[in-house]
Amino acid sequence: MSETPQGQPPELAVDGHIAVITLRRPEVANRLEPEDLDVLRQYLQTVNADSEIRVLRIEGQGRYFCSGFNIGRLGGEDVGARFEALANALEQARPVTIAVLHGGVYGGATDLALACDFRFGAPEADMHVPAARLGLLFYRGGLERYVTRLGLAAARRVMLLAERLDADAMLRIGYLDALEASVDMLRSRVREVSDRLAGMAPLALLGMKKHMNRIARGLLDADELASDIARADASDDLREGALAWREKRAPRFTGH
Repeated sequence: MSETPQGQPPELAVDGHIAVITLRRPEVANRLEPEDLDVLRQYLQTVNADSEIRVLRIEGQGRYFCSGFNIGRLGGEDVGARFEALANALEQARPVTIAVLHGGVYGGATDLALACDFRFGAPEADMHVPAARLGLLFYRGGLERYVTRLGLAAARRVMLLAERLDADAMLRIGYLDALEASVDMLRSRVREVSDRLAGMAPLALLGMKKHMNRIARGLLDADELASDIARADASDDLREGALAWREKRAPRFTGH
């Protein structure tokens, strides 16, 4: 994957239980090209297939998180459906996902961040979805995420009024889970949260993540939940967790 005047394709880095996807087109606000959608889907497949990975962060280089899809390349190649498929796959990713919003997040990128389990922001963050001004009817998966995760009133402000929301407003409507005082503090916070999550028992952590998302969508599979509970109840990790609690030490979970 070669460098272009508009930057480079996204990059995946894995360090133990934590994976990080970095968007690398800072000169164009980390906008996504059609080929980037395929790269990101491949990264999600790689992460899902690696049982050691428990946390996935999405970050961007430069002043912006992401400005969404390159509007100049809308139209052919069925990019709308591919973008929706990417956002849906991110929501369904096996690890716990964190969007690091240090700067602007616009258009479809707001849905990519919303598809993550957590969104942490800095004061420089702001969001804007100009779909109605462009004549774009936002895709189903994104509309559902906005309404189910933020509520209809907030979704109307973002989608129908096309309001530009600053970091404080993003926190008030529930888009941000936390707002840190600076970018440095944001990066410190997400590292701490990533490490904390990576130290959890994966059968319990990732099982609860999966089934809570399904409950929110009205798609709970009760039999699969019961099976996952039984597997966790019979796991070595549960015994290790109880032993570590009694011994007042950090547990060492293996996912078995």
